[in-house]
Amino acid sequence: MGIVNVTPDSFSDGGMFAGPDDAVKHALQLLVDGADVLDVGGESTRPGSDPVPTDEEIARVVPVIERLHREAPEATISVDTRKPEVARAAVDAGASIVNDVAAGTAPGMLELVRDTGAGLALMHMLGDPKTMQADPHYDDVVADVRTFLTERVEAATAAGIPRDRLCVDPGIGFGKNVGHNLALLRAVGSFRELGAVLVGVSRKRFIGELTGERDPADRVYGTAGAVAWCAAQLVDVVRVHDVRRMARVVRVVDAIARDVA
Repeated sequence: MGIVNVTPDSFSDGGMFAGPDDAVKHALQLLVDGADVLDVGGESTRPGSDPVPTDEEIARVVPVIERLHREAPEATISVDTRKPEVARAAVDAGASIVNDVAAGTAPGMLELVRDTGAGLALMHMLGDPKTMQADPHYDDVVADVRTFLTERVEAATAAGIPRDRLCVDPGIGFGKNVGHNLALLRAVGSFRELGAVLVGVSRKRFIGELTGERDPADRVYGTAGAVAWCAAQLVDVVRVHDVRRMARVVRVVDAIARDVA
């Protein structure tokens, strides 16, 4: 899953592709580089970020999704949003997956996904982006996250969404410290009991804390290590910035772990 941030303030590439032309060009290159899914987002959910008004988020993502759907009709497009109104506009524009950091908790989100036939990624987040990194605490981070995601899968299926249209994401970096993130990654294979698994580790702060790299753009090798681990644990989708490099990492690990050469 290649990241297409149409935002001025994302933690790693905010502002680089904020205009539709730049975002579309970047997304098309990600397809060439090996992306299977393009994840288009118009609201930064980095730690400490403020919410974006619904109309502004729609204005950011819809023109990009419409053009991608027109220029690359074979591409699978995801919209990274927690707002049902944005999800509706994005699906109408050509997106077929909703990647929801709020796990479908907003009123109307599960019903929208059910009615449109879209896929849904359910992610765990402790609190909200503004405060999630303010001293996060768990009794048992793996058990707590698994319980939450189990409940959200059950809510989605109860709303009428087929289980094969769902995937779960443990939410690396969303209300977790380094120890929490590492514990979740060690156990990431166990989340496959809930269905398909998506993981986003790309350039995140915990990698910088482990490697000493303060600039997110310098965290490529640390990201590759985490992506390789996820692939070896049979994670289904990895969400990344550096698609060309990470696609090659995954290809080699898949050949070893899944006998896919």
